[in-house]
Amino acid sequence: MPVAFVVGAGGAVGRFLLPRLLESGHDVVALSRRARTSSTPRLRWVVGDLNAAMPPLPPLDAIFSLGPLDAFARWFATAELAGTPRVVALGSTSVETKRDSVDAAERALAMRLADAERTLAAAADARGSAWTVFRPTLIYGAGVDRSLTPLARAALRWRVFPRPIGARGLRQPVHADDLAAACVAALASARSAGRIYALGGGERLTFAAMLERVRRSLPRRALPVPLPVAAARALAHALRALGVDVAHAAALDRLGRDLVVDDAAARADFGWSPRAFTVDAQTWRAD
Repeated sequence: MPVAFVVGAGGAVGRFLLPRLLESGHDVVALSRRARTSSTPRLRWVVGDLNAAMPPLPPLDAIFSLGPLDAFARWFATAELAGTPRVVALGSTSVETKRDSVDAAERALAMRLADAERTLAAAADARGSAWTVFRPTLIYGAGVDRSLTPLARAALRWRVFPRPIGARGLRQPVHADDLAAACVAALASARSAGRIYALGGGERLTFAAMLERVRRSLPRRALPVPLPVAAARALAHALRALGVDVAHAAALDRLGRDLVVDDAAARADFGWSPRAFTVDAQTWRAD
């Protein structure tokens, strides 16, 4: 059977990708920073760190990078691997949306992502490995994301939910399982080799409407509290001081901007067909 190596296997997309790979006939080697066990004989967890020690790997037919792209690109450029495994890697639309951010750290992130894409492409080309990079929009669906899930959990704790005034910018949230399906589909698509694809969800809605669906999905009532953007910035700072990871000032400045993508190429090349933004209480649980 073909062997797939999954980096970032314990994250949001990895949780959906592993069973899809097994179902498609792959043996799977899944990387984690801590020891894990599997009851499935064809799934083997290994312990390693892209920035430190990595375990020996068998000959690979495919590699999926679902974690930080810069760390993966550096590792892949120097790793001793047998053969020419097909590579599918997740980047981020932040490479574009944060390139001109008012926040220096965000601009640096965009630059690192762009450099990582170039490093990965060059390393794969030098090896003779076909590669594909995805730039997804806001990811949700596994209860471990750092965008909507923290808001949902903060609302459950405090029983209030912010409703930013003037948040008319369009968003295109994408489910982690749809990205997992895209990984498998790209693997089988020769047309996707050597391409970078922006991937958004199946629905475009305003930031305010997206948050309202999150609020309505909660298992307990949370009072909607209208907030001007300036007040939202102050609330974000207060929540972060309490240890709740929420949007900072630069993110709040983007509330009026459309952050959507054209995914026509992905639809044509490997049948990208993401779901609409439908959420319920289970969406925010990391089971």
